[in-house]
Amino acid sequence: MKFIILLLICIILWSTVIEPNILTVKYLQIKDEQLKGLKIVFASDFHIKPYEMYRLKRIVRAINKQNADAVLLGGDYVSGHKKGSSMTIDKIANEFSFIHSKFGTYAVVGNHDGWQGKEEIMSELEKHNIKVLFNNNVCFDKFCIAGVDDMQTGSPDVKQALPLNDKPVILLSHTPDIMPDVPHSVNLTLSGHLHGGQVRLPDAKIVPSKFGTKYANGFLDEKGKKIYTTYGLGTSILPIRFNCLPEITVITFD
Repeated sequence: MKFIILLLICIILWSTVIEPNILTVKYLQIKDEQLKGLKIVFASDFHIKPYEMYRLKRIVRAINKQNADAVLLGGDYVSGHKKGSSMTIDKIANEFSFIHSKFGTYAVVGNHDGWQGKEEIMSELEKHNIKVLFNNNVCFDKFCIAGVDDMQTGSPDVKQALPLNDKPVILLSHTPDIMPDVPHSVNLTLSGHLHGGQVRLPDAKIVPSKFGTKYANGFLDEKGKKIYTTYGLGTSILPIRFNCLPEITVITFD
């Protein structure tokens, strides 16, 4: 009995204090001749609480160590449903301004951002040189990055977001539930929102998706439609993670 109690205490400490504060870097290689040689960093679901400046700074440092061509952010920068439960967006955006990459930093908004004032969050990000993609895109010589509005608090429009040219496209959507609307012409969709379930025994059992756990486990090639859903960085509803380490993801195309 004492062993069981001790084990439970250890599990609680691990899942509430230790694992949520671990930061891992996941490396993913994707075969794509059109995007060959490109290196991006994807990070999502930050959920930065008022006292977590140390965690935010550590995330930014980890991103910068990757020397990426572009940095893509998947939404939910703030924590909770109401202001006061999160670090203010001006402080978050200011730290994001220290992120560096060849082509810059691009972002979409998530449901928590929508609940706490999407317009203010988008404005602060833009002020700090973070380009917000809101049903639109940005194109470079050899590729484009597109992004859609959050599905839960807004009106995502994939067709409007995608470029009219034939360049390869990376699409940002806070939730993977956008996938039925994504055409095969999109090279890769990047999403978050699901947090990998936060608790995985050994896999995710409950996630906020109408498709269940289909998109909860990282990379999926669905008959040529490719999506990567990150486990994210923060927590929502319950401040716990178990067997679901916070992560940023470095994606290289070869």
